[in-house]
Amino acid sequence: MIQFKSEEEIEIIKESALILGKAHGEVAKNVKEGVKTSYLDKIAEEYIRDNKAIPSFKGYNGFPASLCISVNEVVVHGFPSQYQLKDGDIISIDCGVFHQGFHSDSAYTYPVGEVSPKTIALLKATKESLYLGIEKAVFGNRVGDIGNAIQKFVEAKGYTVVRELVGHGVGKQLHESPEVPNWGKRGSGAKLKGGMVIAIEPMVNLGTRNVVQERDGWTIRTADRKPSAHYEHTVAILEDRTEILTTHRFIEENYKF
Repeated sequence: MIQFKSEEEIEIIKESALILGKAHGEVAKNVKEGVKTSYLDKIAEEYIRDNKAIPSFKGYNGFPASLCISVNEVVVHGFPSQYQLKDGDIISIDCGVFHQGFHSDSAYTYPVGEVSPKTIALLKATKESLYLGIEKAVFGNRVGDIGNAIQKFVEAKGYTVVRELVGHGVGKQLHESPEVPNWGKRGSGAKLKGGMVIAIEPMVNLGTRNVVQERDGWTIRTADRKPSAHYEHTVAILEDRTEILTTHRFIEENYKF
């Protein structure tokens, strides 16, 4: 069942999202060669807790960290570790914040050092597809309109869309209804109504769309081990507008490519 939010509840989610955006910004300052991904996780958790909020992911169904850190061919749900970032890597950082009873959720994929032009093009296309999906996330449209916009754009560029993982509603629970696939037919799926809050998160691969789950039960990687990119925003559907509640501004003030 879809949980509709009041304007007051959406404002609380926006407060949560601001803490999240600033936590991403602190992490962005430290995304560089030689840095251990566990260190990035420490930075995020400390910032979130210092601002009287809770990392949404830590302990969620047993997940051990505050950040999902997914490097290169890892699509999502990678663990922070002793791995040190290398020149040519890409790193997807996904984070959630729980504040005053509500979650927010966003993700960003970074290039590290000199990354191949093919991979940079993948990142840029995936990021652009996020905003094309958001353009369709308007009152009166349907969930399928969002996925269709993302799918058409990235597949026209020769990329593939992961099917096993989707966006979702966000609110008192980290994952709520409806599911928000990154593919689909226009006019299909749940109707978008005022008070819906959803996370839109294209996950796009350079090669095959097929993925494999590692033995840890969490890490999802591409079957052909080619790179994957992931960008995400939490957005609110209102009758007169759609509002992006999360922000990448603090990332992009500190990290440009």
